[in-house]
Amino acid sequence: MAQAYMTETGNGGSEPEPSGSGLRRRLADLRKDPGIWRRGIVTAAFAALIALVMVFHARLPNDVGNLGSLTETFLPWLGIPVVLLLVIGVVRKSATALIMIVVTSVVWVNFFGGLITDKSGSGGNLTVATHNVDADNLDPLGTGQSVAKSGADVLALTELKAAAVPVYEKALAGTYKYHAVEGTVGVWSKYPLSSSKAVDIKMGWTRAMRTTVDTPFGQVAAYVAHLPSVRVKLNAGFTATQRDNSAGALGAALAGEPLKKVLLLGDLNGTMNDRALSEVTSQMRSTQGAAGDGFGFSWPSQFPMARIDQIMVRGIRPEASWTLPRTGSDHLPIAARVTVRP
Repeated sequence: MAQAYMTETGNGGSEPEPSGSGLRRRLADLRKDPGIWRRGIVTAAFAALIALVMVFHARLPNDVGNLGSLTETFLPWLGIPVVLLLVIGVVRKSATALIMIVVTSVVWVNFFGGLITDKSGSGGNLTVATHNVDADNLDPLGTGQSVAKSGADVLALTELKAAAVPVYEKALAGTYKYHAVEGTVGVWSKYPLSSSKAVDIKMGWTRAMRTTVDTPFGQVAAYVAHLPSVRVKLNAGFTATQRDNSAGALGAALAGEPLKKVLLLGDLNGTMNDRALSEVTSQMRSTQGAAGDGFGFSWPSQFPMARIDQIMVRGIRPEASWTLPRTGSDHLPIAARVTVRP
C-alpha cells in the first residue's frame, strides 16, 4: 500500500515522506529541548505535596486548629487541583510536572476511585433514610411529605424543633404507624418500636437516641444521632472538640449494644475519613462506601461538598445507598437499602 507523504521539492512541489515521520520529528525536537525537564518544577512540587497530604493525612497534627480533621473532611476535593496542575503541565510541555501529576493521580484513584463507580445491588429487605431537617426550615410540612415518599421503612429525623414535631407527625402519620422522639431526634417506622430511650452524648441536652425496630427479619437496634456542629474560625481553626467528645460517647454506647444487628443514622458532622470519628467508624460500616453510587455528598444542599450525614450498619449487609431530592433543609436526605438476615 502506498505511504502518505508531503515534503517540499526545490521547485515548490512535493515528494513522498513516510507517514509517522512528523511524529518522530516532533519527538526529536522535544529531545533537543533541555527545558522539558527543567520547566514545571514548581508545578511538580505542588503535585508532590498533594500526593503526600493524601498518603500521610492521618499524620497531620490535630493539636493545632484540628488541621488533620479539617483536611480529612474535604480530602476527595484534592482531585480538583490535580486536574488544574495537569492543564498547566500540558501547556508548559513539562515532562517533570506531567510525571509527578500522573503519580498523584494514581494516589487519588487509589483512595477514592472506588467511590466513583456504582456499587449498588438489587437486593435488600429493609430501606432506611435519615434527614437533618434544619431547625430553621420554613416548610416542615413539605419536608415531611417529601421524605415520606422515599420508600423508607425506617426514617430518622434530626434537628427537630419542638414546635415543628407535631407538623412532622402529621406529615408522616399516613406512612408510618410508629414513631418515637427524644429531644431533637426521632424515628418513624412501619414496624413496631420498643425500648426507645435517649443516649447521652455529653451535650447537656438530648441529641441522640436508641430504639429497637421489630422488623419481620428480627430485631434491629436503631441509633439516631446529631453530633455537635463544627466551625472553621480564623483565630481557632477547625473547632471540633465538642463533636469529638460526643463521638467518643456515641462510640461507647454502640460498643455496649447487646443486639447484633445495629443501624446508625443521623448527622455526624464529619466524614468517614475524619479520624476524630474513629470510635464510631471503627465499629460500623458505611452504606455509602460499601454500596453507594458516587460520593453521595449531603451538605450543603445547594452545592454538596461533604457527606456528613451517615447511614452505618453492623451485622447488616448494605445493598445500595443514594441521596434523596432536596427539601427545605440545608442538608440533603440520604437513604439506603440493606439486607437483614433472620
